[in-house]
Amino acid sequence: MLQKIIDIIHRGRTFLVTAHERLDGDALGSELALYAMLTDLRKQAVVYNQDEIPGNYRFLPGSESIVSALPPPETFDAAFILDCSELDRVGREAPRIAGIRQLVNIDHHVSNGGFCDTVLLDPKASSTGEILCRVMTAMNWAPTPPAATCLYTAILTDTGGFHYGNTTPEALMAASGLVVRGADPQWISENVYESNPLAKIRLLGAVLGTLALDGDDRVGSLTVTREVLARTGAAPEHTDGLVDLPRTIRGVDVSVLFSEMEDSRIKVSLRSKGRVNVERVARAFGGGGHVNAAACRVEGDVDMVKRKVIAAVVSSLEAEGRR
Repeated sequence: MLQKIIDIIHRGRTFLVTAHERLDGDALGSELALYAMLTDLRKQAVVYNQDEIPGNYRFLPGSESIVSALPPPETFDAAFILDCSELDRVGREAPRIAGIRQLVNIDHHVSNGGFCDTVLLDPKASSTGEILCRVMTAMNWAPTPPAATCLYTAILTDTGGFHYGNTTPEALMAASGLVVRGADPQWISENVYESNPLAKIRLLGAVLGTLALDGDDRVGSLTVTREVLARTGAAPEHTDGLVDLPRTIRGVDVSVLFSEMEDSRIKVSLRSKGRVNVERVARAFGGGGHVNAAACRVEGDVDMVKRKVIAAVVSSLEAEGRR
């Protein structure tokens, strides 16, 4: 499959690069690194995203080139769909993107069922950025400092700052190679983790008051309502990272963040420690992700969704305890 992707790049002239809605560091870093490679190879490339770039990722080289209006799909020879387990994850333009001649999916989500003919999938990879490092090596293309910055950001953020269980030797070796190529770990970390707007800190203060513990205190959860977003002046992007907080409590194995969305759905983000599999829980509600990090979107009011999801998490923990 790797050689097929290389052939598509060599043969093609115009490419669309996109990723999932609600952008994160892996999605943006991977997109912009691939964009850097394609343009360096004298290809025409467009990076399209439905959603705006979160403020803490606007430092990424090339981010100013991202467009929010999809060009005519027939103008592209191929589309690269990155960090997506299904095409719908790109957002409202998914049906138009589906009409592009060749779709190439590069991803690392275990829930990916293979939604196009050309799929480079490795659920053991820390990030889509790590997989792209392999693609670039296979193409004998050495990342430029801007591309290295983007790829390092992808790996850094999807490993939780090299804290999560997906911080493998391969991930660390890839990150090391990117530092050699010009990525600055301190500068990148300052931009990603130490550039919060005041509204996010106000949101954090308000949300900590919703902390709840269930399942013999093994499940910790936080809730973000639209009302609290409005009251603190925060945006949905400012909820990024909140899901990790309950997991820092001693004895908590699973943390859950419930976020009210504008379309009457609740976004449920799940994180876990060790071998506790939250991907199964997310999949039961129509979502997916990884063993220790997953998400889903559930119809209903927030209290009802909380009851259902917490019950499913507690049941999963009890089932694992019986094995």
